[in-house]
Amino acid sequence: MKTGHIIGLGIIAIAIVIIMTSIGDASSYESFTTAKEMKHNGEDKAIHVVGHLKKDTSGEVTGLNVREDKVSFTFMLVDNEGVEQEVFYNEPVPADFTRSESVVVIGSYKNEEIFIADKILMKCPSKYQETEVQAAGM
Repeated sequence: MKTGHIIGLGIIAIAIVIIMTSIGDASSYESFTTAKEMKHNGEDKAIHVVGHLKKDTSGEVTGLNVREDKVSFTFMLVDNEGVEQEVFYNEPVPADFTRSESVVVIGSYKNEEIFIADKILMKCPSKYQETEVQAAGM
């Protein structure tokens, strides 16, 4: 075989190894129950939990507590299994946070009572939703 072919095969092999290791680190969505079990088993990797903000009967978000310095806050998140959990995020409240349809928190438990989010991802309502509703009513 030519030297160029051997080098090419080596590069392909390295690329495959890198892809396989990054796939192995990919996190799936978990519930708060599973996240607590993982903490008890000594796993401290970041966990993705998907849910929605806790709301009262009138649709207003409840359990949102912004600290005085406005650079951190806590909120109540209800996961897809219906488990409510207080979540702490050490950043300011994101824009349109209370309007989000669903929230993904990426983080872990530091103790039994609170989930510490390192990152928050939000699915906000479509900006076209209200226009579509108005158009349908005409």
